[in-house]
Amino acid sequence: VQLQASGGGLVQVGDSMRLSCAASGRTFRNGAMAWFRQAPGKEREFVAAFRWNEYYADSVKGRFTISKDNAKNTVYLQMNSLKPEDTAVYYCAAGNGIIMSTMRDGTAYDYWGRGTLVTVSS
Repeated sequence: VQLQASGGGLVQVGDSMRLSCAASGRTFRNGAMAWFRQAPGKEREFVAAFRWNEYYADSVKGRFTISKDNAKNTVYLQMNSLKPEDTAVYYCAAGNGIIMSTMRDGTAYDYWGRGTLVTVSS
């Protein structure tokens, strides 16, 4: 199973950016696909997940939108109104055994992509 994330780069404060994560080797039609991020010097944190419903960290709620295209086995993260504190390496993750109580727990996910760097410049 491979998760290939793309779409990162350098943007200005207030800009928008969309990340994509395409899964190959296994489908996650009934599983969860999610985004986590890790800022320099900080621990990895949950950003958003999709499993029939959408789940968001409080820090991104109202600015980020996660969506999933089952036909393409791809999850997207639309990020609007970006802030400097959104600067991080963003990782996509996927798993078929995710339940609601573990949606925000990175250890519950079986597969991880390599990550893509998002830098928000002020």
